[in-house]
Amino acid sequence: MITLTWLLLIALIGGILALVDGILRLRARGGSTVVGVIEVIVAALFLLAFFVPGIPWGAVVLGVATLIALVVALFLGGRTGRGITLAAVVVIAIWLVLVNQWIVVPGLN
Repeated sequence: MITLTWLLLIALIGGILALVDGILRLRARGGSTVVGVIEVIVAALFLLAFFVPGIPWGAVVLGVATLIALVVALFLGGRTGRGITLAAVVVIAIWLVLVNQWIVVPGLN
């Protein structure tokens, strides 16, 4: 059974935003499809890491990989908007800071 916590909600929001951004990059004409494919795969594995115990890497490693893919997608640009990408970068970065306890917020971590 999965316990619903604030950290899980933050991670799910970031993963869903990254997945949606990757799908939008794949559907855009003239966009970089390689970055979109990598972003979709890494974001899907990041989301699955919370629910399936057989994912080879942990959620933190996949979170870092998703963050790197999002930053690369942000710098490469393309015809897609940058709003979803920026939102996903911010949410996943906040999740990484909180889950590693670099900043301790009582009630969150």
